[in-house]
Parts: sequence; structure tokens; C-alpha cells
Amino acid sequence: MRREGSAFQGLGTVVLKELSDQMSSIRIFVLELLVVALAVVSVALAIRQLGLTTAEDPFLLLRLFTVDNPPLPSFAGMLGFLIPLVAIGLGFDAISSEHNRRTLSRVLAQPIYRDALLMGKFLAGMATLGIMLLAMWLLVVGAGLFMLGVPPNGDEILRSLVFLLIALCYCGVWLAFAMLLSIVFRSAATAALIALGVWLFFVFIWPSLASVLAQVISPPDVRYVLLGLPTPGTIEMQQTLARFSPNQLFAEAVLAILSPSTRALGPIYLEQLQGAVMGTALPLQQSLLIAWPQIVGLIASTIVLFVAGYVVFQRQEVRA
Repeated sequence: MRREGSAFQGLGTVVLKELSDQMSSIRIFVLELLVVALAVVSVALAIRQLGLTTAEDPFLLLRLFTVDNPPLPSFAGMLGFLIPLVAIGLGFDAISSEHNRRTLSRVLAQPIYRDALLMGKFLAGMATLGIMLLAMWLLVVGAGLFMLGVPPNGDEILRSLVFLLIALCYCGVWLAFAMLLSIVFRSAATAALIALGVWLFFVFIWPSLASVLAQVISPPDVRYVLLGLPTPGTIEMQQTLARFSPNQLFAEAVLAILSPSTRALGPIYLEQLQGAVMGTALPLQQSLLIAWPQIVGLIASTIVLFVAGYVVFQRQEVRA
């Protein structure tokens, strides 16, 4: 019992110390300023576009998150692109910097255990990302209320809050991955380059590669090809492979939550449309059921990456 109490005490100390360092870091300030500036531009363009929309739209607030603003993506799409950058910026040198400054052994010489140190750094990073996301959520809701003059209903607020939680789970995946690299590699530059390389791979290369692999694993049916139609088996395989990317899981979960009329995240067959009124909104509970596999995938990925980093960190030599 004595060790558990000391571990919890050390965890709180690490969280507060790391949170203070991150909130005052110039690097994090620049990243957050970049994200907020792009978010402001995206929301301003969305408000201008929605200014012609009548108040009869029951989900006007949600459209602020999903309306595309060429050449910029929607607010949700922009977050899906920029969140990994901020998370990687927070975690790529979380442990390696302690090694390089030769302070890790001194920290662990205090009544702070390795698990408390690692968990504290992770929780502090998640708190920083959560504060950033909450500030942007308040910005969108406040700007929509002030500029559009239409108060959001309860379902819109709940869906936007669920979107906020999904974005935080998405942050956890990239933060845990960046921290894992900071544990494996002593060089912060190496960890940052690998993390950015993996992010670029999933954003630009993996969607095309998944399409090619799907055609190899499940070749298109000639009958569908002659009719100019996609083969259902090939489409399903492509979607399955694409879901190995956290970006795809985040995009699908956001689509299900912020677009209440979404009834499926894959191919829709005629038997699925029986009894359905096209264009009607689903209840939030049904949208959550559609997005639940993607949400669980993000949470599971975070846990697996964090546990991998924890195991490696426990086996490392920390003496200066």
C-alpha cells in the first residue's frame, strides 16, 4: 500500500510539472497557434457559406464542422490532418530528452516510479491536447451562435461533444506512438523523422496502396466490370485495409457523428434501405453504434502503443 500511495503522489507531480512545461513551451505554442489560425479561417469560410442557409436546417451547427471550403478542407478534416502534428510535437522527445540531458536517473532517484513518470508525461500531453481541442470547440460554437444567430439544439451540442472526445482519442494514438519512438530512439531527430514519415505514409500513400492490395487480394468480378460497377468484395476489402490507418478511423467516426443522416460507413445494399426514409436523421444512439467500432479501434491502438512503450521503458537502463 505504501508503494501505491507514493506512485499516485509521484504521478500527480509529474503531470503538473509536464503540463506546466508544455503550456509554456515555445514549440507547442507555435504548433497550437498554427492549428487555431487555420481553424479560424476554416470556420470563417464555413460561416460565410452557411449564411445563405435558412434556419430550417436542424443541424446548422454541425455543418460548421463538416462544410468543405475549397481550397481548405472542412474544420473536421483540418483537425484530422493537423492533430498528428501537434501530438508528435508533444511526444517525440518526451523520454529521449531526459536521456540526453542525463536527468532521467535523477528523476527516478526521487520517490517517482517509472510507470508514474511515463503515465504522467502521457496524461500531461493528453491534457494539453484536450485544452486545445476544447478551446477550438468553444470557438466554433461561439462563432456559430454569434454570426449565424441560430442557437444549437441539445442533439447538436451532444454530437459536437462526442466529436470532441473522438478527436481526443485520435490524439492519444499519435501521442502514444510518438512517445514510443522517443523511448526506442535516444535521438529526438530520429524519432521525429520516423513519426512524421509514418504520418505521411498513412495520409498520402496508404489509401492508394490499400486500393491496389484490395484488387490483388480480392480481384474484381468480370460481371461487375463489364457493367461498369465496382465489385462489392473488392470495395469491402479496400475499406478493411484502409481502416488500418488511424486517419481513416477518425474520418469515419466523425462522419457518423457529425452527419446524422449517415446510415452506414461502407457499401449500402438495397435490403439495408428497406423501411428507411432517405434523408432523415438518425438518433445519436444509432450514430454512436455506427461509429463505435472506429472509436474502439482508436482507443485500442492507443492502449497497445502505450503498453509497448511501457514494456520497452521498463527494460531500459537509465543510469547516467
